[in-house]
Amino acid sequence: MTPATLSTIVLATTLLLFASGKVRHDLVALLSLAACLLLGLVPTASAFSGFADQSVIVIAAVLVLGRAIELTGIADAVTDRLAQLNAPFPVQLAIILVAGATLSAFMNNIAALAITIPAVVGICRAHDLPPSAGLMAISFATILGGMTTLIGTPANLILSSVRESQLGEPFAFFQMTPVAAAVAAAGVGYICLVGWRLTPRRDSGTDVPKDAYVVFELGPVGRDTLEETDDAELIETLRASKVTPLAVLRGVRVLDLATARPLQPRDRLLVGGAVDPWDAAKRSGLSMHAQRSVAEDAVTIVAVVGNGSPLVGRSLDTVRWDTRGEVAVVAAGRRAAELRQPLAHLTIEAGDQLTLHGSAEQIAIYSRYARILEVARRANARINPMRAGIAIAVYAAAVAASVALGVPTAFSFAAGAVVVAALGYLPPREIYSSIDWSVIVLIGAMIPVGHSFQSSGAAALFATELSQVLTDAPLFWAAAAVATATMVLSIFLNNVATAIIMGQIAISVAQAIGVSPDAMLIAVLIGASSDFLTPIGHQNNLLVMGPGGYRFLDYARVGAPLALLVIFVSAKMIELGFAG
Repeated sequence: MTPATLSTIVLATTLLLFASGKVRHDLVALLSLAACLLLGLVPTASAFSGFADQSVIVIAAVLVLGRAIELTGIADAVTDRLAQLNAPFPVQLAIILVAGATLSAFMNNIAALAITIPAVVGICRAHDLPPSAGLMAISFATILGGMTTLIGTPANLILSSVRESQLGEPFAFFQMTPVAAAVAAAGVGYICLVGWRLTPRRDSGTDVPKDAYVVFELGPVGRDTLEETDDAELIETLRASKVTPLAVLRGVRVLDLATARPLQPRDRLLVGGAVDPWDAAKRSGLSMHAQRSVAEDAVTIVAVVGNGSPLVGRSLDTVRWDTRGEVAVVAAGRRAAELRQPLAHLTIEAGDQLTLHGSAEQIAIYSRYARILEVARRANARINPMRAGIAIAVYAAAVAASVALGVPTAFSFAAGAVVVAALGYLPPREIYSSIDWSVIVLIGAMIPVGHSFQSSGAAALFATELSQVLTDAPLFWAAAAVATATMVLSIFLNNVATAIIMGQIAISVAQAIGVSPDAMLIAVLIGASSDFLTPIGHQNNLLVMGPGGYRFLDYARVGAPLALLVIFVSAKMIELGFAG
């Protein structure tokens, strides 16, 4: 077989594994790299060259810098203030969407989503709307914002790396901004005017107002309590406090209330209600199964477990173990009421509602690692204005050094990450945990695979077929076709893999039909960051699916018009910017 054929087979197999979702994406990338090495498509000396690529360094540095700013709480404070403006719902939503898109341009878009979700839920609740009215909107807005700068999303950095390897120069920091900003503005405008009205008004069971339904344990019942108060009076006290006894936990047995009466010493009660657990414990004279935190910034928040959370399949005590006792789950949600099991026996599932108690700072740190979305109230960590100002200044200096002074992006952002780490703006263990290592492995392994696709001649073969279809086509239609093909591919793949594959093809297509390679690369950049049709195309869409109560087809209902708008605006802007 020819190298081009072998490369095509490896790539097709890789795409099938990516699309299946049955194997971790980073493992798929490593297997693909191993196959290319065994088949001689990638020289041994170049096997790990992808991990030294500037895009990998920049991604890691940006995640550290963005995390340092996130932990100062300044972004939370700004979005909270914006959400409190007295205005109609569409106006308030528009303000938060613009803020989310702007944050996403300069930091990880999952972090931008996590920062803005509480504000969106807050304004939905203030206008008597379920969170589903705004959560898909903020997901789409943060995706749109990520395409507007070089560092907004890993896919942009990958395409910059492809451009450097093929054309000799990477993208400038704002080179894609004229086209991408116009697309983002049009997209956010559509969401504000039309899109949010198309989202379903569906209660996911995770909307948590002040009277949220929570399930927790009280007890054990003491012998003195039973001597002073009979169990009937105790049960009546609980019900008067709007607490419903769900089960009696006696040793390893779970008994219903009728079977368990009379209550015995050391019995524990599994109860539920729209109450504050601590207040219910005080009124009943029983103790909570969890202790209050002694931290000065202790708070109690309600959160939802996002899809893909490392907590899925583990026990509630995992949170306490992971945080060394600084954060604990004090109550579960409605699913626990249906199961009627001791909380220690519950296994966490995506979409579960958890009530967390502990240090606000530790909750903020842990939430990102665990992909927990705070939906009732946020952990209000104290803001140090000087620290926040310095962190933002370091970030701004890294951007300015790259844009105005021509300093390589990898160097300027790596230096910025070193500065915030040296200043102690991130806890030592958070420096490394803030980096999504699965993405680093995915990119580092796929870069050599992408190069082999180009060097073997496979990319040229695919480009020839595509260029024959686009021969004599106006630039508008050529750009629209490339953006559409990329968008369709991104439905099945993550945007990093899509960018690596389509970036190689786009340059060959541009050379074949005689247009600027940058025109086609930017079309790929837009398409790779336009995952609006399914919940699986982008992590942000997955994260809001549970809290919003969305179904699979809800995304296409809102996202299909947006996808068409993105294709039209991007193609038109490329035509205006690169024609002639």
